[in-house]
Amino acid sequence: MWIAAGSLAAWLWLLLGQGFFWRTDVRLPRRGPDGSGPPEPAAWPSVAVVVPARDESAVLRASLPSLLAQDYPGPAEIFLIDDGSSDGTGKLARELAEEYGGLPLTVDSPGEPGPGWTGKLWAVRHGMALATTRLAADRKDDGAHRDDGGRDDGDRDDGDRKDDVGVDYLLLTDADIAHEPDSLRELVRAAEANGLDLVSQMARLRVATGWERLIVPAFVYFFAQLYPFRWVNRPRGRTAAAAGGCVLLRREAAERAGIPEAIRQSVIDDVALARTVKRSGGRIWLGLADRVDSVRPYPRLGELWRMVTRSAYTQLRHNPLLLLMTVAGLAVVYLAPPAAVAAGVLTGRPALLSLGAAAWVLMAGSYIPMLRYYRQTLWLAPLLPLTALLYLLMTVDSAVRHHLGQGAAWKGRTYARPSAAP
Repeated sequence: MWIAAGSLAAWLWLLLGQGFFWRTDVRLPRRGPDGSGPPEPAAWPSVAVVVPARDESAVLRASLPSLLAQDYPGPAEIFLIDDGSSDGTGKLARELAEEYGGLPLTVDSPGEPGPGWTGKLWAVRHGMALATTRLAADRKDDGAHRDDGGRDDGDRDDGDRKDDVGVDYLLLTDADIAHEPDSLRELVRAAEANGLDLVSQMARLRVATGWERLIVPAFVYFFAQLYPFRWVNRPRGRTAAAAGGCVLLRREAAERAGIPEAIRQSVIDDVALARTVKRSGGRIWLGLADRVDSVRPYPRLGELWRMVTRSAYTQLRHNPLLLLMTVAGLAVVYLAPPAAVAAGVLTGRPALLSLGAAAWVLMAGSYIPMLRYYRQTLWLAPLLPLTALLYLLMTVDSAVRHHLGQGAAWKGRTYARPSAAP
């Protein structure tokens, strides 16, 4: 009885006191046909699109053309950093650039990660350095036709910016992320209009198979519960997070925060990036995407399981006490309501049944906006306890794997616990 009452109280608090995490209305404002929305910059800043990629040939054909086709009025180049791929990722990227044209593309490799670096951040570091040098050189040739197959910059509005600035913004985007043609334009417009140092969109993940429908919307739901977007977007708030698939980062803010060196060991690099930028005085924004999608498939439970287990225990700072508290919290908040309903029916205790049913209704109701965002049937809402049970087991498995010495494994690399927090 007391556990059921505690679960109901927890849900009342979550719905009203956790930043309205369940709402899905935190979106990037777009410019309307009537000119409403964020104004355009007087001069469009330069942007380097950095794409770290390791064995991504299976998804690159569905994602890279969308970056090449970006309709951006200012200087922009793509830097795909091939992080030791064995499946021809770099070769395919060059072929796609020749086939589709569009923004200039540079493909390069950083070599094996340096000591203390994760592979992705090592690639990002290389891409940022390459972009800064390349765009600084490009600006000295303002108005000249590029000799690498790119398009003419003569019609771009570079304003009166200095040639030695290099790059103004970095778009850090994963190799499995597809962007609508105006994605970069709208990200930059929002950053410039609101004085933001970091703008991140949670890409809409693929939901096609039964397991994806059961697990993927809940992944974003749980993320928003842990990092309520409204709290993230408060300039003076302590909560900080980003979605690593789509992050627009002001170069000056990156330098001030020491990015990426300051987070070089981070497995959950997007949250570490946002936290570091915010701590250094930067303004950040995080919301759900309407026109940015992940094309990576997770058709089977095993693939979704690995996606969660590789970082779940890292999220808990490898702390057994936090693991125990998380398991207990998931059990009380998500598993107790259906258990109370079942117990109330079997024992004939209407009070227990009512408490469990009320908590279950609140839980399911809070999940409906996310299901609508993912265009899924609302019949999945009452199944949230089952999904939460799967996440509980994934989290425990993540801890077991860590203590077995497997750590955070991803594409042939295993990362041990960082020696120090970033």
